[in-house]
Amino acid sequence: MATCEADCDAALVAVKIQPKKYVYSLLEDPQRTLPPPTAAGETLVICGSFDYFHYGCDGHQDSGWGCGYRTLQSAISWIIRRKGSSLTEEQYVPSIREIQQILVRIGDKGSRFEGSRDWIGTLEEFYVIDVLYQLPCRILHVKELGAPEVLAQIRSYFEDYQGFIAVGGISDTASKAIMGYHSSAESGRVYLLIVDPHFASVPSSRQQLIDEGYVRWVPVDEFPAGTYNLCLILQP
Repeated sequence: MATCEADCDAALVAVKIQPKKYVYSLLEDPQRTLPPPTAAGETLVICGSFDYFHYGCDGHQDSGWGCGYRTLQSAISWIIRRKGSSLTEEQYVPSIREIQQILVRIGDKGSRFEGSRDWIGTLEEFYVIDVLYQLPCRILHVKELGAPEVLAQIRSYFEDYQGFIAVGGISDTASKAIMGYHSSAESGRVYLLIVDPHFASVPSSRQQLIDEGYVRWVPVDEFPAGTYNLCLILQP
């Protein structure tokens, strides 16, 4: 289990998360209408609502580098709703710039990082969650996403927490979220429910995201081979 050793209190004093007004309403729970990939089997999915953050959704043009920030923003919107925060700054999702400010204040990044187009990974996502909400996370560094012991941990996580997993890889560098687990009763094949933040327009509906593959069930044997880092948020 990971905990942040940085001076989180100082970071909170230095960075105030401001209320936001978005150009258009963000879609909630884009996976809601997606059925399981097979008719029979075990399905475990996220509990609680979240907003779908994606490239350019707040007017900040981050195509090509901002996917980690967008996955983190979706995760934070889920944390806020799951916690049932009162109407305070805890209820505001940080912008990309505010995320960068937090990482600079805690000493994870140098001053030039603020305002840059540098990407972030699952470890930085954890740092920000810990600073803002003091939530523990489990960080998994896995050599094969489809390994039985890794899938057992993912299944156990959804059974116990029904939560949000941020994931990124060494070869598969595209940040994404894992929102569910499904094991086919007939074949035993395992699928993971993926919500992908790389959509770069204004989504007209949940179905559009499903049709275009930004929300989908992916068989674990179809993920690119290589090392992955997973951040499992331990929100009760």
